[in-house]
Amino acid sequence: MSDTHPLTTTAFELPGYRVVKCFGVVRGIIVRSRSIVGNIGAGLQALVGGNISLYTDLCERARGDAFNLMLEHAGQLGANAVIGVRYDATEISQGITEVLCYGTAVLVEAAR
Repeated sequence: MSDTHPLTTTAFELPGYRVVKCFGVVRGIIVRSRSIVGNIGAGLQALVGGNISLYTDLCERARGDAFNLMLEHAGQLGANAVIGVRYDATEISQGITEVLCYGTAVLVEAAR
């Protein structure tokens, strides 16, 4: 499965496709920490207000990495789609966050 796979959805069905096999839950987990340099830069951005782009970029990369790991897991099982995709995040300790992306790996075929 590619990193930008079109057959992923937060829904539990894909319009135009039917599920022919279910492989079960797949997940991608990434644990990230903020660097001291990033914290200083983000602190400076916070002084001016608005979007703190350093943290936004960090969060986007973490979510993207977790998503790609989930796709790899699904591909290893033989799936060609993932339905019911969800994200979760937990702060493990100050400045260290776990990002989890999970869903149900399925094999789909075009509906007739």
